[in-house]
Amino acid sequence: MTAPAADPARILVVDDTEANRDMLTRRLRRAGHAVEMVASGPEALARLGAEAFDLVLLDIMMPDMNGYEVLARLKGDEALRHVPVIMITAITDMDSVVRCIELGAEDHLPKPFNATLLKARIDASLAKKRLRDREQVVAQAMARELDIARNIQASFLPPALPRIPGYELAARFRPARQVAGDFYDAFPLPAPGRTALVVADVCDKGVGAALFMAVFRSLLRVVTQEAYVGAPDLSDARQMPRTLQVLSDYNARTHGSANMFATIFFAVLDQGQGRLTYLNAGHDAPYLLRADGGRERLPPTGPAMGLLEGLVFGVEEREFLPGDRLLAFTDGVTDARSAAGEVFGEARLEGLLAGDGGADGLVSRIDAALTGHGAGVDPFDDVTLLALAREPA
Repeated sequence: MTAPAADPARILVVDDTEANRDMLTRRLRRAGHAVEMVASGPEALARLGAEAFDLVLLDIMMPDMNGYEVLARLKGDEALRHVPVIMITAITDMDSVVRCIELGAEDHLPKPFNATLLKARIDASLAKKRLRDREQVVAQAMARELDIARNIQASFLPPALPRIPGYELAARFRPARQVAGDFYDAFPLPAPGRTALVVADVCDKGVGAALFMAVFRSLLRVVTQEAYVGAPDLSDARQMPRTLQVLSDYNARTHGSANMFATIFFAVLDQGQGRLTYLNAGHDAPYLLRADGGRERLPPTGPAMGLLEGLVFGVEEREFLPGDRLLAFTDGVTDARSAAGEVFGEARLEGLLAGDGGADGLVSRIDAALTGHGAGVDPFDDVTLLALAREPA
């Protein structure tokens, strides 16, 4: 092994026999590698815990702590398990080879050493290590970018829900991944006593859905507020469909090739009149919970937004009386999976609708149930809840 290594590495040789350590070290150093050597398992673990190495050559038959024990300790340590290990030993039986591989060894090399085979296996192990290192660098860079994206996306959600005299608003938002396609919003309109409420779900998940979420949310705010500024006396029932049609047509014209669309529940509360005007563009039907115990769903009044140009969205009105509550949500609630694969479902959700606590009590109860249901598994979909409650008379 006299040819210099194309990519020198830092290697730790672990062997209780001095002659073996010296021979390996000389060969590795002639190849251009930086080599350190120790005579026992405890010394090896101490050196590996204190210094960075690219590869370990580890003897099996050592006193006090044999190579199997050292290997098991290495692979059980989160900080060291990525360091490749080649086991070097006079033991040539297949059971020993299998045991080393099962414990996580990169390779197995018998004594006496064959210089060509030693070089080939070291080069192969180092190539895998460096590939993994590059993958880790890329993964860390992507994680940093996703952290930035998550922070940017969080800025699109309202930092605080508006305070409405006589009413309470509450929300919960849990993305399934670093970024999400769900969003909610609540903002006052430039018309007396009006507040817009929105829960939406962009098709798909992840970064692409999050980008469209940002577009939809921003345009909806801008178009809605400008429309009310331009015609403050226009009724909500006439204003809201026009607003959503503008947004839907824009998406179909500009982003139609991406096949991205959104379902939206869009409502305006007239707090003085106690009236809720809403349209539902293909979204899961919210619950309108009456103070007297009655319950109503608010089903779609039109298709999902942005599928085609020229879509028409109907609008409905409901009285929102003292003690009434509204719950809007995305399908990540009912589709949430347990560790056994069981969906949360509408029956569980409906079982949580009754009870005290107003808007915050309602979303807190549902959020806690979802947490328990999905314990131990990654979220299946983004989860968004928005509740509105009117104080009792």
